[in-house]
Amino acid sequence: MDGILNPLLPLFGPISGGGFDLIRLGGPAIWAIALLAVLALALILWKTWRLLLAGAWTGGRHTAAAVEQWMSGDPDLALADLARRRNPRARLARAAMAARRDPTLDRQGAEAETRRVARDELARLRSGLRALELICTIAPLLGLLGTVLGMIAAFRALQEAGARADPALLAGGIWEALLTTAAGMAVAIPASVGLTWFESVIDRLRHEMEDAATRIFLRPVPVAGAAPRDARPAGARTAKPFAAA
Repeated sequence: MDGILNPLLPLFGPISGGGFDLIRLGGPAIWAIALLAVLALALILWKTWRLLLAGAWTGGRHTAAAVEQWMSGDPDLALADLARRRNPRARLARAAMAARRDPTLDRQGAEAETRRVARDELARLRSGLRALELICTIAPLLGLLGTVLGMIAAFRALQEAGARADPALLAGGIWEALLTTAAGMAVAIPASVGLTWFESVIDRLRHEMEDAATRIFLRPVPVAGAAPRDARPAGARTAKPFAAA
């Protein structure tokens, strides 16, 4: 193994001392990028933990079972089952069922209440993503800024050297300046992967929540001693509760 790595040591010798040498060579831009790296890691870990607590990968079958109970004509059992759940799917399904059974709300009012709960749940799920998106955007820009500043410093040093200019001095200044670009990309790439993954998880949750709410509104709820409040002419189109969300 040493025989394979030895030819590469001259390339990484200046930064082999650790991350502090890299920060020292990169200048102030590297400090800002390092701070963004810490923030990105903290956001990814926090968001993963929050989605775990929200049941992003579990709990969907319980909500689906409760919706099936509602569709089969047993709303009390469905609500009792959902009352023990704390994930976004269950909270939205419970709110939709409660709105449907509320005698003071017509169909439009029940749909509006369901949309309000859906917006709150989705906003809670998306918390923190804007900050991660900002890191994905500004980390490469900071790296490019550090490179430009480093190139300016390198060429200025070359000018001041005059006839005694050493090409090695320019080459060293250039590769030190390019460190910031590499660091910015190294932060932005995993942050972008994490952001895309979180958005895909939230989109899947949104689809499942919309499907559950739509199925709940497809079943008419009879009112004792009166015709169903949401009765519609045959062939009438059923609006999705998320249509205006």
